[in-house]
Amino acid sequence: METFNNNEHPHRRYNPLTDEWILVSPHRSKRPWQGQNEAVSTNALPEYDPECYLCARNQRWNGIQNDNYTDTYVFENDFAALLEDEVQDNTPQSDLFQFKPERGINKVICFSPKHNLTIPEMDLEGIQKIIETWKAEYIELGSKDFINHVQIFENKGSIMGCSNPHPHGQIWAQSSIPTQVEKTQKSLKNYYEKHQRSLLKEYVEEELRRKERIVSENEHFVVLVPFWAIWPYETLIVSKRHFGNLTQMTQKEILAFAEIIKTITVKYDNLFQTSFPYSSGIHQTPTDNEEHPEWHFHMHFYPPLLRSASVKKFMVGYEMMGEAQRDISPEKSAEILRNLSDIHYTTKAF
Repeated sequence: METFNNNEHPHRRYNPLTDEWILVSPHRSKRPWQGQNEAVSTNALPEYDPECYLCARNQRWNGIQNDNYTDTYVFENDFAALLEDEVQDNTPQSDLFQFKPERGINKVICFSPKHNLTIPEMDLEGIQKIIETWKAEYIELGSKDFINHVQIFENKGSIMGCSNPHPHGQIWAQSSIPTQVEKTQKSLKNYYEKHQRSLLKEYVEEELRRKERIVSENEHFVVLVPFWAIWPYETLIVSKRHFGNLTQMTQKEILAFAEIIKTITVKYDNLFQTSFPYSSGIHQTPTDNEEHPEWHFHMHFYPPLLRSASVKKFMVGYEMMGEAQRDISPEKSAEILRNLSDIHYTTKAF
């Protein structure tokens, strides 16, 4: 009988954050690719686009003109998925047919007035400004009595459904705690009540001891490929100190958070020497006015690229009918990312 090798043999891994399993099939990464290849854009974007509805001073579809902003710029989404108005519903409910009205506020955050700039190409001061804006919006939206969760996220690249290349992210604040966050909260709470310790605090300490999946770290944060990662180059930023949300960060931690965001996004771009697409999002304490000692601040990055700038991972077939599956092992993808330069490939110093 062969000895198990996690870079060669199929196996399942447990995700303690969501109480789910994933199938890992590392031997499949050797198979030839004859599937779909995504178009890779080689067009250089201008610093200002008069047709872009996110650029400074430009008019949006509803006639509102953007401010002449110089760093971040926030406005309520013109095509919001959630509405703030309260509605009353008296429809009879049943076990099989349940629904309820959902209130919320959607906002757009422009990261910079420069149309052709992305986070890995920004300086640390610019990224710090984004974090400070996230913090301010978390406080403002979370203070509303009907908002119980504030989801901050970014979709980067057309492959992730981003309809405008201008550097921006979104915030969806709503009256319910969404499904993925609720799963995470349940797991964090169960672990905290059992051990009186943060699940992610203990997880990060063990990852730092093993050093198998660490991509980079600084004094306050770690970026790693999770043991249970689904996407080929998925990463997780976790604070070394146990705290729940952006409001509890020190100024040193804000700077360190900016540094670690820049580090991983630069490595992403360097991997295939392209503007690397991803969906990223912050998971932090709900704003439901309850105590949440179980929550530990973290940020997910879910990039779809698999083996080049034009080949992506699809979630189909078994993944839709059975469970999530990945080919390259998390240890191998962490090694690849770890060994990449921290200097952006477009600079002369690369």
